[in-house]
Amino acid sequence: MGSIPCLPLPEGVGSSPRTIGSGQTLDASFHNGSNLEINQMFETKEELQTKLHEVAVHGNFEYKVVKSNKWLYVVKCINESCKWRVHGSKLPNSGYFIIRKYEGTHSCSLVGRSMSHRQATYKVIGQKFKSQYAGVSEGPTPRGLVKLARENLKAEVSYWKGWKARQYAHSLIRGSPEENFPLLPSYYHMLKLKNPGTFTRIEVDENKKFKFFFMALGVSIRGFACMQRVIGLDGTFLKSTCKGTLLVATCQDGNYNCYPIAWGVVDSERDKSWTWFLTQLKVAIGKPDGLVFISDRHPSIQKGVATIFPQANYGACYWHVGQNLRNRFKRKGANTLFNQAAEAYKLSEFRAKFAELEQRYPHVHEYLSN
Repeated sequence: MGSIPCLPLPEGVGSSPRTIGSGQTLDASFHNGSNLEINQMFETKEELQTKLHEVAVHGNFEYKVVKSNKWLYVVKCINESCKWRVHGSKLPNSGYFIIRKYEGTHSCSLVGRSMSHRQATYKVIGQKFKSQYAGVSEGPTPRGLVKLARENLKAEVSYWKGWKARQYAHSLIRGSPEENFPLLPSYYHMLKLKNPGTFTRIEVDENKKFKFFFMALGVSIRGFACMQRVIGLDGTFLKSTCKGTLLVATCQDGNYNCYPIAWGVVDSERDKSWTWFLTQLKVAIGKPDGLVFISDRHPSIQKGVATIFPQANYGACYWHVGQNLRNRFKRKGANTLFNQAAEAYKLSEFRAKFAELEQRYPHVHEYLSN
């Protein structure tokens, strides 16, 4: 809820521009629409603070807090000789704050004011430019917000403040993780209505806090019946506020295109999380014959596959193994022979390349054999 103007400004207060210095004027009525009035009410103290920040930024002046507690909020212009002042207080038996006293005329000069505006907080910037993030996937970058603040608010802000403003604008448009978490069951329900056969699962701890999440779309489950029975498993770090790890299970179609089967979000790649993910995957796709799993040789994946899919075969992703060889041994010839052996179609070709690898690079052969 926005501010509620109750009474007009007293005569002579904030009614006309005041001439300052050599031809400069300070418009105390703030023609950007952020006028303040005596008896103007705000739902909370935080709402009053936000309003004052906006007024100061748009009016190109700074203020300091004289007194602040749960009953009072008093601010004045940063210039000690200036008369601009706002006195807000809390209404009895209510959370509302009301402006009791207001002097809207500045008696200070615009000369010497800094663009490093103390009231240009990340919340003010985020609120100002939140529309830039509505209906788009990305929106302005932190550097983009720094430029927008300079051009529109005449304020110089740091990259860090631009980054925080971007996060705040996202939360205003999309909601925070805390606000969105209770919506997950509703989202899953709609998924199942629109995509029959979808399988989802959420696990929480004893305090009802999020632990694990799993989702396999119905169309992905049905399509898996036509795919190659080789499933790749991997995880990657999430860089959002809540962190965590994204787990994925994918395979290939007949044209060797990547085909997603399931996704999961867990705290980290560990035995418990991978075992839980694979348990849900088993519920989703069953136990088809000839199933093969490949991964980057993460020990928790190996344990999970052996526990949940004991009938399946397990292998290491040769790309990951090749990267390990390159980083560990730095022998280009060894990597070439390894790739040729891994891509061989016949067992005889594989044995020949692997024997050559053993002869030329015995330490690499020993590493692969173990």
